[in-house]
Amino acid sequence: MGEEELRQLIRGCIEQNRKSQKMLYKAFYGFSMAICLRYAGDRDEAAEVMNQGFFKVFTKISSYDADRPFKAWLGRIMMNVSIDYYRANLKMAYAEDLENAEHIYDVNMADNNLNYNDLLAMVQQLPQGYRTVFNLFAIDGYSHEEIADMLNINIGTSKSNLFKARQKLKQMITDADSSANYNKRIDFNPVVAMNGAAVKPKLYNNKGIRE
Repeated sequence: MGEEELRQLIRGCIEQNRKSQKMLYKAFYGFSMAICLRYAGDRDEAAEVMNQGFFKVFTKISSYDADRPFKAWLGRIMMNVSIDYYRANLKMAYAEDLENAEHIYDVNMADNNLNYNDLLAMVQQLPQGYRTVFNLFAIDGYSHEEIADMLNINIGTSKSNLFKARQKLKQMITDADSSANYNKRIDFNPVVAMNGAAVKPKLYNNKGIRE
């Protein structure tokens, strides 16, 4: 989509033109869904969160600063709505003992041959609290101090849940690799090839997994 076309759609949305709203929704559906999927437990939940995000977009679009990238503004809204959803459905199991949280080390994630959808499915299997902290720290690049402030938790809890999220992901990746190797030994091709072409996970390419 060209810049002029985008500006026209934004102007239409400010005027509450339903056609412009529909076109903007369709144009940024994939981008927005990708963000919400990382925070949600499944596609239905992600769709619910994304629609809440677009509702905010259409009600707040008059405050959008045209001098800033629209995607960045939209992405921030989708992330904030995802966090709001987490807060409203708080199910995080906080660590009971956080005395050693400052000394928790990050688990090195192996450079596996998982594709984006495989890895996304694993992230979605994490408990909601672990998933939220993992996304904010490892993918979106926020510090533990910032995450603690955003989620109204303490820094030790953020570090503890990141550690647990990475431990769970490491185990899931190990299990997936073991399953793929087993299928190779019996000469059976699974529906979802966990050990296919060496495609570095796109999920980690934007900012990388922080050490």
